Order: sequence, then C-alpha cells, then structure tokens
Amino acid sequence: MNKYILGIDGMMCGECEAHVQNEIRKKLNAKSVKASHLKNQAIIITDIDVSEEKFHEILDPTGYRITSFSKVEATKRLFGWK
Repeated sequence: MNKYILGIDGMMCGECEAHVQNEIRKKLNAKSVKASHLKNQAIIITDIDVSEEKFHEILDPTGYRITSFSKVEATKRLFGWK
C-alpha cells in the first residue's frame, strides 16, 4: 500500500475538507482519504502508484493548491493505516 501526504493550501473549513476528499475519491480507488484544514494536508492510502501530476490534475481545477507531496509505504494497523 502507498501512503501519500499532500500539503494543500486553500482549505478553510470542514466543507473544504469534504470537497477535497470527494474529488480524490471520485478519481482514485483509494482505501482511505483524510483531509484536514487545520493541518493543511490530505493523507491518501491506495494500492496504486499515483504521480504528483495526477494529484494536480485532480485538485487544481477545484482551486486548492498542492504545496508539498510525499509518498511512503503504508502499513495496516489494528484500527486503520499508519
């Protein structure tokens, strides 16, 4: 599993978080998508390789700006992913 951590600028509230999460879910078959306007980030768990450009294709039209991108190996835990 792959874990992507995106820094995202422009989220101001819970509705913004939901918008980011929904856009990513529509375009990717993700196991988990969690966005936080307080941390200005989204964490995506998926079993496919996704390029930074693909995330830009998904989020740029929404008006949110990706400020950072990282990919690490995700591990399954008892109560979710780490």
